[in-house]
Amino acid sequence: MSFGPFKTIDKCTSIGRDRHTVVADLDGTLLRGRSSFPYFALVAFEIGGILRLLFLLLAAPLAGILYYFVSESAGIKVLIFATLSGVRVGDIESVARAVLPKFYSMDLHPESWRVFSACGKRCVLTANPRIMVEAFLKEYLGADMVIGTEIATYKGRATGFVRRPGVLVGANKAAALRKVFGEASPEIGLGDRKTDFAFMNLCQEGYLVPHKPDREAVARDKLPKPIVFHDGRLVQKPTPLLALLIILWMPVGFLLACLRIAAGALLPMRFVYHAFRALGVRVIVRGVPPPAAEKSLARSGVLFICSHRTLLDPIFLSTALGRPIAAVTYSVSRLSEFLSPIKTVRLTRDRARDAAMIKKLLEEGDLVVCPEGTTCREPFLLRFSALFAELTDQIVPVAMANRMSMFHGTTARGWKGMDPFYFFMNPSPAYEVTFLNKLPPKLTCSAGKSSHEVANYTQRLIAATLSYQCTSFTRKDKYKALAGNDGTVAEKPKFEKGKVMGC
Repeated sequence: MSFGPFKTIDKCTSIGRDRHTVVADLDGTLLRGRSSFPYFALVAFEIGGILRLLFLLLAAPLAGILYYFVSESAGIKVLIFATLSGVRVGDIESVARAVLPKFYSMDLHPESWRVFSACGKRCVLTANPRIMVEAFLKEYLGADMVIGTEIATYKGRATGFVRRPGVLVGANKAAALRKVFGEASPEIGLGDRKTDFAFMNLCQEGYLVPHKPDREAVARDKLPKPIVFHDGRLVQKPTPLLALLIILWMPVGFLLACLRIAAGALLPMRFVYHAFRALGVRVIVRGVPPPAAEKSLARSGVLFICSHRTLLDPIFLSTALGRPIAAVTYSVSRLSEFLSPIKTVRLTRDRARDAAMIKKLLEEGDLVVCPEGTTCREPFLLRFSALFAELTDQIVPVAMANRMSMFHGTTARGWKGMDPFYFFMNPSPAYEVTFLNKLPPKLTCSAGKSSHEVANYTQRLIAATLSYQCTSFTRKDKYKALAGNDGTVAEKPKFEKGKVMGC
Protein backbone atom coordinates (compact mmCIF):
# COMPACT_ATOMS: atom_id res chain seq x y z
CA MET A 1 0.00 0.00 0.00
CA SER A 2 1.33 3.43 -0.96
CA PHE A 3 1.17 6.26 1.53
CA GLY A 4 2.38 9.03 -0.78
CA PRO A 5 5.15 11.33 0.42
CA PHE A 6 4.55 10.64 4.12
CA LYS A 7 5.70 7.95 6.51
CA THR A 8 3.22 5.96 8.57
CA ILE A 9 2.44 6.87 12.17
CA ASP A 10 4.40 3.93 13.59
CA LYS A 11 7.58 5.59 12.29
CA CYS A 12 6.97 8.69 14.40
CA THR A 13 8.88 8.84 17.66
CA SER A 14 7.07 10.24 20.68
CA ILE A 15 10.21 10.87 22.75
CA GLY A 16 11.32 14.44 23.37
CA ARG A 17 8.16 16.02 21.94
CA ASP A 18 7.15 18.03 24.99
CA ARG A 19 7.99 21.34 23.26
CA HIS A 20 6.56 20.37 19.89
CA THR A 21 3.19 21.24 18.36
CA VAL A 22 1.04 18.54 16.78
CA VAL A 23 -1.86 19.15 14.39
CA ALA A 24 -4.11 16.13 13.89
CA ASP A 25 -7.21 15.26 11.93
CA LEU A 26 -10.04 13.56 13.88
CA ASP A 27 -11.95 10.85 11.97
CA GLY A 28 -9.56 8.12 10.86
CA THR A 29 -6.63 9.76 12.64
CA LEU A 30 -7.22 10.39 16.34
CA LEU A 31 -10.20 8.07 16.02
CA ARG A 32 -9.98 4.64 14.41
CA GLY A 33 -13.24 5.03 12.49
CA ARG A 34 -13.27 7.13 9.35
CA SER A 35 -17.04 7.67 9.25
CA SER A 36 -18.63 10.51 11.20
CA PHE A 37 -22.17 9.21 10.56
CA PRO A 38 -22.50 7.49 13.99
CA TYR A 39 -21.80 10.75 15.82
CA PHE A 40 -24.25 12.71 13.69
CA ALA A 41 -26.77 9.92 14.36
CA LEU A 42 -26.24 10.25 18.11
CA VAL A 43 -26.88 13.98 17.94
CA ALA A 44 -29.92 13.47 15.71
CA PHE A 45 -31.51 10.90 18.03
CA GLU A 46 -30.76 12.72 21.27
CA ILE A 47 -32.13 16.03 19.99
CA GLY A 48 -34.87 15.05 17.57
CA GLY A 49 -35.72 11.48 18.48
CA ILE A 50 -36.62 8.75 16.03
CA LEU A 51 -37.97 11.12 13.35
CA ARG A 52 -34.74 13.12 13.12
CA LEU A 53 -32.74 9.89 13.06
CA LEU A 54 -34.95 8.63 10.23
CA PHE A 55 -34.41 11.87 8.30
CA LEU A 56 -30.65 11.50 8.69
CA LEU A 57 -30.74 7.86 7.65
CA LEU A 58 -32.74 8.72 4.51
CA ALA A 59 -30.21 11.44 3.67
CA ALA A 60 -27.21 9.16 4.26
CA PRO A 61 -27.18 7.53 0.77
CA LEU A 62 -27.11 10.97 -0.87
CA ALA A 63 -24.35 12.04 1.51
CA GLY A 64 -22.36 8.91 0.65
CA ILE A 65 -22.70 9.41 -3.10
CA LEU A 66 -21.62 13.04 -2.86
CA TYR A 67 -18.78 12.22 -0.46
CA TYR A 68 -17.18 9.48 -2.58
CA PHE A 69 -18.03 10.62 -6.11
CA VAL A 70 -18.35 14.42 -5.98
CA SER A 71 -16.55 15.92 -2.97
CA GLU A 72 -16.08 15.24 0.72
CA SER A 73 -17.36 18.72 1.46
CA ALA A 74 -20.72 18.15 -0.25
CA GLY A 75 -21.31 14.87 1.57
CA ILE A 76 -20.55 16.38 4.97
CA LYS A 77 -22.87 19.33 4.25
CA VAL A 78 -25.75 16.90 3.75
CA LEU A 79 -25.05 15.22 7.10
CA ILE A 80 -24.84 18.60 8.84
CA PHE A 81 -28.11 19.81 7.32
CA ALA A 82 -30.02 16.60 8.10
CA THR A 83 -28.77 16.56 11.68
CA LEU A 84 -28.65 20.17 12.79
CA SER A 85 -31.17 22.20 10.77
CA GLY A 86 -33.54 23.99 13.12
CA VAL A 87 -31.87 22.67 16.28
CA ARG A 88 -31.13 24.96 19.21
CA VAL A 89 -27.44 25.65 19.62
CA GLY A 90 -27.73 25.00 23.35
CA ASP A 91 -29.06 21.50 22.69
CA ILE A 92 -26.14 20.71 20.38
CA GLU A 93 -23.68 21.89 23.02
CA SER A 94 -25.47 19.80 25.67
CA VAL A 95 -25.22 16.60 23.61
CA ALA A 96 -21.61 17.36 22.73
CA ARG A 97 -20.76 17.69 26.41
CA ALA A 98 -22.85 14.87 27.89
CA VAL A 99 -23.26 12.20 25.19
CA LEU A 100 -20.54 12.22 22.54
CA PRO A 101 -17.40 11.94 24.77
CA LYS A 102 -18.30 8.41 25.84
CA PHE A 103 -18.45 7.20 22.23
CA TYR A 104 -15.45 9.19 21.03
CA SER A 105 -13.33 7.78 23.87
CA MET A 106 -14.22 4.21 22.88
CA ASP A 107 -12.65 4.77 19.44
CA LEU A 108 -9.36 6.47 20.33
CA HIS A 109 -6.52 5.32 18.06
CA PRO A 110 -3.57 4.04 20.15
CA GLU A 111 -0.74 5.10 17.78
CA SER A 112 -2.16 8.55 17.11
CA TRP A 113 -2.81 9.07 20.81
CA ARG A 114 0.77 8.03 21.61
CA VAL A 115 2.12 10.84 19.43
CA PHE A 116 -0.61 13.38 20.17
CA SER A 117 -0.29 13.02 23.95
CA ALA A 118 3.50 13.33 23.85
CA CYS A 119 3.43 16.83 22.38
CA GLY A 120 3.37 19.96 24.48
CA LYS A 121 0.87 21.82 22.29
CA ARG A 122 -2.03 19.98 20.70
CA CYS A 123 -4.29 21.14 17.89
CA VAL A 124 -7.10 19.26 16.14
CA LEU A 125 -8.08 20.25 12.61
CA THR A 126 -11.31 18.56 11.49
CA ALA A 127 -14.11 18.73 8.95
CA ASN A 128 -16.61 17.97 11.72
CA PRO A 129 -18.61 20.85 13.20
CA ARG A 130 -16.45 22.37 15.92
CA ILE A 131 -19.47 22.59 18.23
CA MET A 132 -19.80 18.78 18.21
CA VAL A 133 -16.19 17.85 18.97
CA GLU A 134 -14.65 20.67 20.98
CA ALA A 135 -15.94 19.61 24.42
CA PHE A 136 -14.47 16.12 24.12
CA LEU A 137 -11.16 17.17 22.60
CA LYS A 138 -10.40 19.89 25.12
CA GLU A 139 -11.73 18.27 28.28
CA TYR A 140 -10.71 14.66 27.71
CA LEU A 141 -7.75 14.78 25.30
CA GLY A 142 -6.19 18.02 26.48
CA ALA A 143 -6.36 19.75 23.08
CA ASP A 144 -5.24 23.38 23.27
CA MET A 145 -7.01 24.34 20.07
CA VAL A 146 -9.85 22.90 17.98
CA ILE A 147 -10.32 24.13 14.43
CA GLY A 148 -13.46 22.76 12.81
CA THR A 149 -16.30 23.57 10.46
CA GLU A 150 -18.42 26.42 11.79
CA ILE A 151 -22.19 26.08 11.50
CA ALA A 152 -24.46 29.00 10.59
CA THR A 153 -27.02 30.06 13.21
CA TYR A 154 -30.07 32.31 13.38
CA LYS A 155 -31.68 33.44 16.64
CA GLY A 156 -29.99 30.70 18.62
CA ARG A 157 -30.77 27.89 16.21
CA ALA A 158 -28.62 26.13 13.63
CA THR A 159 -29.74 26.72 10.05
CA GLY A 160 -28.21 23.50 8.77
CA PHE A 161 -25.73 25.40 6.61
CA VAL A 162 -22.05 26.12 7.25
CA ARG A 163 -20.27 29.45 7.55
CA ARG A 164 -17.48 30.58 5.28
CA PRO A 165 -15.03 29.25 4.26
CA GLY A 166 -17.18 26.10 4.30
CA VAL A 167 -16.34 22.57 5.37
CA LEU A 168 -12.70 22.21 6.38
CA VAL A 169 -11.51 19.74 3.75
CA GLY A 170 -8.40 19.84 1.54
CA ALA A 171 -7.33 23.40 0.77
CA ASN A 172 -9.72 24.79 3.39
CA LYS A 173 -7.86 22.86 6.07
CA ALA A 174 -4.54 24.27 4.94
CA ALA A 175 -5.98 27.80 4.85
CA ALA A 176 -7.40 27.41 8.37
CA LEU A 177 -4.01 26.22 9.62
CA ARG A 178 -2.24 29.20 8.04
CA LYS A 179 -4.77 31.59 9.55
CA VAL A 180 -4.08 30.29 13.04
CA PHE A 181 -0.33 29.66 12.90
CA GLY A 182 0.68 32.27 10.32
CA GLU A 183 4.23 31.71 9.12
CA ALA A 184 4.98 29.33 12.01
CA SER A 185 5.23 25.69 11.03
CA PRO A 186 3.94 23.07 13.50
CA GLU A 187 6.36 20.22 14.07
CA ILE A 188 3.95 17.31 13.41
CA GLY A 189 0.94 16.86 11.15
CA LEU A 190 -1.21 13.72 11.39
CA GLY A 191 -3.77 12.69 8.76
CA ASP A 192 -5.25 9.62 7.15
CA ARG A 193 -6.24 10.51 3.56
CA LYS A 194 -5.17 12.50 0.51
CA THR A 195 -7.31 15.51 1.39
CA ASP A 196 -5.16 15.87 4.53
CA PHE A 197 -1.97 16.24 2.50
CA ALA A 198 -2.55 19.99 2.05
CA PHE A 199 -2.28 20.83 5.74
CA MET A 200 0.32 18.11 6.44
CA ASN A 201 2.64 19.73 3.90
CA LEU A 202 2.63 22.87 6.07
CA CYS A 203 4.08 20.91 9.00
CA GLN A 204 7.75 20.04 9.48
CA GLU A 205 6.89 16.33 9.70
CA GLY A 206 3.84 14.54 8.33
CA TYR A 207 2.62 11.06 9.21
CA LEU A 208 -0.26 9.04 7.80
CA VAL A 209 -2.48 6.80 9.91
CA PRO A 210 -3.28 3.62 7.92
CA HIS A 211 -6.88 2.46 8.02
CA LYS A 212 -7.00 -0.71 10.13
CA PRO A 213 -10.58 -1.34 11.34
CA ASP A 214 -9.51 -4.30 13.48
CA ARG A 215 -7.00 -2.22 15.47
CA GLU A 216 -7.84 -2.21 19.17
CA ALA A 217 -8.82 1.16 20.63
CA VAL A 218 -7.10 2.61 23.68
CA ALA A 219 -8.21 0.53 26.67
CA ARG A 220 -10.58 2.04 29.23
CA ASP A 221 -7.94 2.05 31.96
CA LYS A 222 -5.46 3.77 29.63
CA LEU A 223 -7.71 6.70 28.77
CA PRO A 224 -6.27 10.10 29.68
CA LYS A 225 -9.37 10.88 31.76
CA PRO A 226 -11.97 8.34 32.90
CA ILE A 227 -15.54 9.05 31.88
CA VAL A 228 -17.61 8.57 35.02
CA PHE A 229 -20.74 10.40 33.89
CA HIS A 230 -22.40 10.34 30.51
CA ASP A 231 -25.92 10.72 29.17
CA GLY A 232 -27.97 9.72 26.15
CA ARG A 233 -30.35 6.88 25.43
CA LEU A 234 -28.34 4.75 23.00
CA VAL A 235 -26.02 2.06 24.34
CA GLN A 236 -24.13 1.37 21.11
CA LYS A 237 -22.64 3.66 18.49
CA PRO A 238 -25.30 3.78 15.73
CA THR A 239 -23.88 2.66 12.41
CA PRO A 240 -26.33 3.02 9.48
CA LEU A 241 -27.45 -0.60 9.92
CA LEU A 242 -27.92 -0.24 13.66
CA ALA A 243 -29.76 3.06 13.17
CA LEU A 244 -32.18 1.26 10.84
CA LEU A 245 -32.67 -1.53 13.39
CA ILE A 246 -33.38 1.04 16.13
CA ILE A 247 -35.99 2.77 13.98
CA LEU A 248 -37.69 -0.52 13.10
CA TRP A 249 -37.53 -1.83 16.68
CA MET A 250 -38.85 1.21 18.56
CA PRO A 251 -42.60 0.74 17.82
CA VAL A 252 -42.35 -2.96 18.67
CA GLY A 253 -40.14 -2.24 21.66
CA PHE A 254 -42.54 0.36 23.05
CA LEU A 255 -45.48 -2.06 22.94
CA LEU A 256 -43.31 -4.73 24.59
CA ALA A 257 -42.24 -2.23 27.27
CA CYS A 258 -45.88 -1.38 28.00
CA LEU A 259 -46.65 -5.09 28.41
CA ARG A 260 -43.67 -5.64 30.71
CA ILE A 261 -44.53 -2.58 32.82
CA ALA A 262 -48.15 -3.69 33.07
CA ALA A 263 -47.05 -7.15 34.24
CA GLY A 264 -44.86 -5.62 36.94
CA ALA A 265 -47.54 -3.16 38.07
CA LEU A 266 -50.63 -5.37 38.04
CA LEU A 267 -49.48 -8.85 39.05
CA PRO A 268 -48.83 -9.84 42.66
CA MET A 269 -45.12 -9.43 43.37
CA ARG A 270 -44.60 -13.17 43.90
CA PHE A 271 -45.56 -13.74 40.25
CA VAL A 272 -43.58 -10.88 38.72
CA TYR A 273 -40.31 -12.83 38.52
CA HIS A 274 -41.93 -15.49 36.36
CA ALA A 275 -43.83 -12.95 34.26
CA PHE A 276 -40.64 -11.03 33.55
CA ARG A 277 -38.87 -14.23 32.58
CA ALA A 278 -41.67 -15.13 30.16
CA LEU A 279 -41.45 -11.64 28.62
CA GLY A 280 -37.69 -11.78 28.09
CA VAL A 281 -36.54 -9.85 31.19
CA ARG A 282 -33.87 -11.78 33.06
CA VAL A 283 -33.64 -11.41 36.84
CA ILE A 284 -30.58 -13.10 38.35
CA VAL A 285 -30.63 -13.49 42.13
CA ARG A 286 -27.49 -14.26 44.12
CA GLY A 287 -26.95 -14.60 47.84
CA VAL A 288 -29.52 -15.33 50.55
CA PRO A 289 -32.04 -12.57 51.28
CA PRO A 290 -33.29 -12.10 54.84
CA PRO A 291 -36.87 -13.13 55.74
CA ALA A 292 -39.61 -10.52 55.93
CA ALA A 293 -39.86 -8.57 59.18
CA GLU A 294 -42.72 -9.72 61.42
CA LYS A 295 -44.70 -6.91 62.97
CA SER A 296 -45.88 -9.18 65.79
CA LEU A 297 -42.31 -9.31 67.09
CA ALA A 298 -42.15 -5.50 67.24
CA ARG A 299 -38.81 -5.52 65.45
CA SER A 300 -37.54 -2.86 63.10
CA GLY A 301 -37.57 -3.74 59.44
CA VAL A 302 -34.44 -4.43 57.45
CA LEU A 303 -32.87 -1.54 55.59
CA PHE A 304 -31.63 -2.69 52.17
CA ILE A 305 -28.77 -0.51 50.91
CA CYS A 306 -28.48 -0.74 47.13
CA SER A 307 -26.10 0.50 44.50
CA HIS A 308 -28.09 2.70 42.12
CA ARG A 309 -28.23 1.80 38.42
CA THR A 310 -31.76 2.87 37.39
CA LEU A 311 -34.91 3.98 39.21
CA LEU A 312 -36.10 0.38 38.79
CA ASP A 313 -33.61 -0.89 41.39
CA PRO A 314 -36.20 -1.14 44.22
CA ILE A 315 -38.67 -2.88 41.91
CA PHE A 316 -36.18 -5.54 40.89
CA LEU A 317 -35.17 -5.93 44.53
CA SER A 318 -38.82 -6.58 45.34
CA THR A 319 -39.01 -8.97 42.38
CA ALA A 320 -36.01 -10.91 43.71
CA LEU A 321 -37.58 -11.08 47.19
CA GLY A 322 -41.05 -11.95 45.90
CA ARG A 323 -42.66 -9.27 48.05
CA PRO A 324 -43.06 -5.48 47.70
CA ILE A 325 -40.51 -3.39 49.57
CA ALA A 326 -41.13 0.31 50.15
CA ALA A 327 -38.53 2.69 48.76
CA VAL A 328 -37.46 6.24 49.50
CA THR A 329 -36.53 8.37 46.52
CA TYR A 330 -35.01 11.78 45.97
CA SER A 331 -37.06 12.73 42.95
CA VAL A 332 -38.87 10.73 40.32
CA SER A 333 -41.49 11.71 37.77
CA ARG A 334 -45.18 11.58 38.63
CA LEU A 335 -45.65 9.00 35.88
CA SER A 336 -43.03 6.71 37.44
CA GLU A 337 -44.71 7.04 40.83
CA PHE A 338 -48.09 6.22 39.28
CA LEU A 339 -46.76 3.12 37.53
CA SER A 340 -44.69 1.87 40.46
CA PRO A 341 -45.90 -1.46 41.94
CA ILE A 342 -44.27 -0.60 45.27
CA LYS A 343 -44.73 2.23 47.74
CA THR A 344 -42.41 5.17 47.07
CA VAL A 345 -41.82 8.03 49.48
CA ARG A 346 -40.04 11.22 48.49
CA LEU A 347 -37.23 12.56 50.63
CA THR A 348 -37.34 16.27 51.41
CA ARG A 349 -33.54 16.82 51.65
CA ASP A 350 -34.18 18.12 55.17
CA ARG A 351 -32.02 15.79 57.24
CA ALA A 352 -34.18 15.77 60.38
CA ARG A 353 -37.45 15.28 58.50
CA ASP A 354 -35.98 12.56 56.29
CA ALA A 355 -34.55 10.71 59.29
CA ALA A 356 -37.93 10.75 61.05
CA MET A 357 -39.64 9.55 57.88
CA ILE A 358 -37.23 6.63 57.36
CA LYS A 359 -37.53 5.55 61.00
CA LYS A 360 -41.31 5.53 60.70
CA LEU A 361 -41.15 3.47 57.51
CA LEU A 362 -38.80 0.95 59.16
CA GLU A 363 -41.30 0.51 61.98
CA GLU A 364 -43.83 -0.54 59.33
CA GLY A 365 -41.54 -3.05 57.62
CA ASP A 366 -38.53 -3.45 55.34
CA LEU A 367 -37.25 -0.51 53.33
CA VAL A 368 -34.82 0.06 50.44
CA VAL A 369 -32.52 3.08 50.08
CA CYS A 370 -30.04 4.01 47.36
CA PRO A 371 -27.58 6.21 49.28
CA GLU A 372 -25.75 7.39 46.16
CA GLY A 373 -28.71 9.66 45.51
CA THR A 374 -28.46 9.28 41.75
CA THR A 375 -27.62 6.67 39.15
CA CYS A 376 -24.24 5.97 37.58
CA ARG A 377 -23.83 3.92 34.38
CA GLU A 378 -20.13 3.24 34.55
CA PRO A 379 -18.40 0.78 36.95
CA PHE A 380 -18.13 3.38 39.71
CA LEU A 381 -19.99 3.97 42.95
CA LEU A 382 -20.74 7.54 43.97
CA ARG A 383 -20.34 8.70 47.55
CA PHE A 384 -22.83 7.12 49.95
CA SER A 385 -24.90 9.43 52.12
CA ALA A 386 -24.30 8.51 55.75
CA LEU A 387 -27.84 9.19 56.97
CA PHE A 388 -28.99 5.57 56.70
CA ALA A 389 -26.30 4.35 59.09
CA GLU A 390 -27.63 6.57 61.89
CA LEU A 391 -31.13 5.13 61.78
CA THR A 392 -30.77 1.36 62.22
CA ASP A 393 -28.28 -1.44 62.71
CA GLN A 394 -30.39 -3.84 60.58
CA ILE A 395 -28.50 -3.13 57.34
CA VAL A 396 -28.30 -5.49 54.36
CA PRO A 397 -26.09 -4.33 51.45
CA VAL A 398 -27.35 -5.27 47.98
CA ALA A 399 -25.19 -5.09 44.86
CA MET A 400 -27.31 -4.17 41.83
CA ALA A 401 -26.08 -4.54 38.26
CA ASN A 402 -27.93 -4.49 34.94
CA ARG A 403 -27.36 -5.13 31.27
CA MET A 404 -28.92 -3.25 28.36
CA SER A 405 -28.12 -3.79 24.70
CA MET A 406 -29.95 -0.96 22.94
CA PHE A 407 -31.26 1.77 25.27
CA HIS A 408 -30.14 3.23 28.59
CA GLY A 409 -32.84 3.35 31.25
CA THR A 410 -31.54 6.58 32.80
CA THR A 411 -31.23 10.20 31.75
CA ALA A 412 -29.97 13.45 33.25
CA ARG A 413 -31.11 15.80 30.51
CA GLY A 414 -34.40 14.26 29.40
CA TRP A 415 -37.74 13.39 30.95
CA LYS A 416 -37.37 10.82 33.72
CA GLY A 417 -40.86 9.53 33.10
CA MET A 418 -39.60 7.63 30.04
CA ASP A 419 -36.80 5.86 31.92
CA PRO A 420 -38.76 2.65 32.69
CA PHE A 421 -40.02 2.49 29.12
CA TYR A 422 -36.55 2.80 27.63
CA PHE A 423 -35.18 0.12 29.96
CA PHE A 424 -37.97 -2.31 29.09
CA MET A 425 -37.66 -1.48 25.38
CA ASN A 426 -34.38 -3.38 25.29
CA PRO A 427 -34.87 -6.73 23.53
CA SER A 428 -33.61 -8.75 26.52
CA PRO A 429 -32.68 -6.58 29.52
CA ALA A 430 -31.22 -8.18 32.63
CA TYR A 431 -30.89 -7.31 36.30
CA GLU A 432 -28.51 -9.02 38.71
CA VAL A 433 -29.41 -8.69 42.40
CA THR A 434 -26.75 -9.88 44.86
CA PHE A 435 -27.72 -9.99 48.54
CA LEU A 436 -24.72 -9.62 50.84
CA ASN A 437 -24.58 -10.59 54.49
CA LYS A 438 -26.24 -8.29 56.99
CA LEU A 439 -23.71 -6.00 58.63
CA PRO A 440 -22.60 -7.43 61.98
CA PRO A 441 -23.47 -5.25 65.01
CA LYS A 442 -19.79 -4.42 65.57
CA LEU A 443 -19.68 -2.62 62.21
CA THR A 444 -22.72 -0.43 62.86
CA CYS A 445 -23.25 2.81 64.75
CA SER A 446 -24.66 0.87 67.69
CA ALA A 447 -21.10 -0.38 68.35
CA GLY A 448 -19.65 3.13 68.28
CA LYS A 449 -18.78 3.39 64.61
CA SER A 450 -19.42 6.78 63.03
CA SER A 451 -22.10 6.97 60.35
CA HIS A 452 -19.46 7.92 57.77
CA GLU A 453 -17.38 4.86 58.63
CA VAL A 454 -20.42 2.62 58.17
CA ALA A 455 -21.38 4.30 54.90
CA ASN A 456 -17.84 4.08 53.52
CA TYR A 457 -17.52 0.44 54.53
CA THR A 458 -20.83 -0.42 52.87
CA GLN A 459 -19.76 1.39 49.71
CA ARG A 460 -16.46 -0.51 49.59
CA LEU A 461 -18.23 -3.82 50.22
CA ILE A 462 -20.67 -3.35 47.34
CA ALA A 463 -17.92 -2.03 45.05
CA ALA A 464 -15.74 -5.09 45.73
CA THR A 465 -18.66 -7.39 44.95
CA LEU A 466 -19.29 -5.68 41.60
CA SER A 467 -15.60 -5.01 40.81
CA TYR A 468 -16.44 -1.29 40.71
CA GLN A 469 -14.39 1.66 41.91
CA CYS A 470 -15.43 3.89 44.80
CA THR A 471 -15.52 7.64 44.17
CA SER A 472 -16.33 10.76 46.17
CA PHE A 473 -18.56 12.18 43.42
CA THR A 474 -22.07 13.21 44.40
CA ARG A 475 -25.41 13.84 42.76
CA LYS A 476 -24.53 17.49 42.27
CA ASP A 477 -21.30 16.56 40.49
CA LYS A 478 -23.22 14.41 38.02
CA TYR A 479 -25.90 16.94 37.16
CA LYS A 480 -23.43 19.78 36.97
CA ALA A 481 -21.39 17.76 34.46
CA LEU A 482 -24.32 16.56 32.36
CA ALA A 483 -27.16 19.03 32.71
CA GLY A 484 -25.66 22.23 34.06
CA ASN A 485 -27.73 22.19 37.28
CA ASP A 486 -27.85 20.31 40.60
CA GLY A 487 -30.57 17.87 39.58
CA THR A 488 -33.18 19.02 42.09
CA VAL A 489 -36.86 19.04 41.28
CA ALA A 490 -39.52 21.22 42.79
CA GLU A 491 -42.39 19.50 44.57
CA LYS A 492 -44.76 20.65 41.84
CA PRO A 493 -42.63 20.97 38.72
CA LYS A 494 -43.38 23.84 36.37
CA PHE A 495 -41.04 22.55 33.68
CA GLU A 496 -39.03 25.74 33.67
CA LYS A 497 -36.11 26.03 31.34
CA GLY A 498 -33.00 24.47 32.82
CA LYS A 499 -34.83 22.14 35.22
CA VAL A 500 -34.50 18.38 35.00
CA MET A 501 -36.17 15.54 36.76
CA GLY A 502 -33.26 13.72 38.27
CA CYS A 503 -32.74 10.39 39.95
